[in-house]
Amino acid sequence: MTGKGQCFEKLCEIMHRLRSPGGCPWDREQTHSSLIKYLIEESYEVAEAIQEGDDPELVRELGDVLLQVVFHSEIASQEGRFTVEDVLQAICHKMIERHPHVFGDARVEDSDAVLKQWEQIKKKERGEDSSILEGIPKTLPALLRAERLQSRAAKVGFDWDHPQQIIEKIEEELSELKESLSQGQDRIEEELGDLLFTVVNLARFLKMDPENALQECNGKFIQRFQHIEERLRSQGSSVEKASLAEMDALWTDAKSARKGGKQSWFHVRMPTIFMRTMKKNLRKKKNSMRKRKTKLRTKTRMRM
Repeated sequence: MTGKGQCFEKLCEIMHRLRSPGGCPWDREQTHSSLIKYLIEESYEVAEAIQEGDDPELVRELGDVLLQVVFHSEIASQEGRFTVEDVLQAICHKMIERHPHVFGDARVEDSDAVLKQWEQIKKKERGEDSSILEGIPKTLPALLRAERLQSRAAKVGFDWDHPQQIIEKIEEELSELKESLSQGQDRIEEELGDLLFTVVNLARFLKMDPENALQECNGKFIQRFQHIEERLRSQGSSVEKASLAEMDALWTDAKSARKGGKQSWFHVRMPTIFMRTMKKNLRKKKNSMRKRKTKLRTKTRMRM
């Protein structure tokens, strides 16, 4: 079974059997609600595989997401609500309707025009009197939802003219947050939310993904903190025993190592890898020297 249609049909048959009498007890107990967390988790795992450039893992994770689609469709089919065929027909119809420049007579010049056309079609589907902010799921992560709301508003001209204006707004929100520190948790939370919302707006305006930027920062924090842990372990200590001053010093050390400071990253953080690398290089040099000596002997013999 190698065809796309045959493989998909096989997956549907597997899920139907799992959900049927005599199938898997766990699969038979699941509902749309109980599967929400798995769908979200699988989606994040797809994103991680993409970010890491791991194709074999991406194949597996995309399969897991596809399984969730079939799983939900089978649940609905057993309840007589809709089938996987309905799901496929709906998305095919949607993609054709949203791409009149491909499947119809419409003409667009670039990708920006495509996006504008897409939004116009969506607005028509929602109804002329609906808010342009409708259709953005409340269940989206707050960072992503903020970016989506801001992008929708920007499409109708409700936007800043220059990034410096947003930076000034961030400074204003930060000042208000400082003032709120003595005014109770509710006010602090409100001002903190305003600050975060404005920072997301700056990222959007600069055409940067705030989620990716924060993930990069998370990775940087992990690297630096693990550097602290490793250095302390090499000294017979730990983060639980070390003082804040000691950890701060090691944090600064990690920053300088990352930025190409005087201390070698290998010497500071990974002495074992450093030694392995040195040994490997020495072996290469020895092998190279042997080859050169062999060539020299051969040339000498030829001359003789």
